[in-house]
Amino acid sequence: MNWINAIVQGILVGGLYAMYATGLSVSFGVMRLVNLAHGDLAVGAAFLASTFCLSTGLSPFFSVFIILPIAALFGIGLQLVVFNRVVGADPAFQIVATFGLSITLQNVLLQRYAATPRALNIGDFGNRSLKIIGDDVVVGWFPLTRFIVAIVMLVALSLFVGRTRLGRAFRATSDDPDTAKLMGINIRSVYVVAFAIAVTTVAVAGIFNGMQTQFSAGDGPALLIYAFEAVIIGGLGSLWGTLCGGIVLGVAQTIGAEMDPGWKQLVGHLVFLVILLVRPTGIFGREELK
Repeated sequence: MNWINAIVQGILVGGLYAMYATGLSVSFGVMRLVNLAHGDLAVGAAFLASTFCLSTGLSPFFSVFIILPIAALFGIGLQLVVFNRVVGADPAFQIVATFGLSITLQNVLLQRYAATPRALNIGDFGNRSLKIIGDDVVVGWFPLTRFIVAIVMLVALSLFVGRTRLGRAFRATSDDPDTAKLMGINIRSVYVVAFAIAVTTVAVAGIFNGMQTQFSAGDGPALLIYAFEAVIIGGLGSLWGTLCGGIVLGVAQTIGAEMDPGWKQLVGHLVFLVILLVRPTGIFGREELK
């Protein structure tokens, strides 16, 4: 068994899980909203990227820049039309609203694209690799690129939250929405921007996942579980905690797969449960978005 290679591959997979978890962390950290349609939004973005690439013949990497503004606008529309009505309400209403959105998105995707799996073709780039320690540790260029994108995304969000006026409004709203209102902050506008960011980040995750493996209309719930576990492991409200949580989950899965291919998902879920029991707030858990 090559444990070092398994750990390295797990770290790289963790970058993808961190991408998924970032949007969920933002929506919960700012809005206290657990979006059950989070994974379906990622799948929808991947299908849009596939349609764009098939129509234009351009690279899936280029499609990211086309899909991002579409995802942001879609997130703004969802927040204005749907989620502004349930944010701050009884959690049961939030669950019903986001679950309904999840079912709707899955059915729309099934009607438009059927159940046939698709993939985003990145050509030879997906097969290129870099040998780090002889033949024992080999890192694919695409997983490495994906991990770097995840880091850049988190750095950008951290700088936004920590050093901009709107970012400070995010933190104030996260701490206490009522006090934020008294300070003159339009929390509805904050929620709109926060959800636009959440949808945009998960769209990036969905597209990069589609470059790695096949996807279909019903994949959303499984992706939601990965995002949820990464957020809980890393700690609610912590942006960098999502990266840590994603890496822990990714390493657990690759080590499980190294022991037995059938144990990949099981070991990841077991690690999630252990951390939830030992430290319910997560490794870097905190109440507010940091």
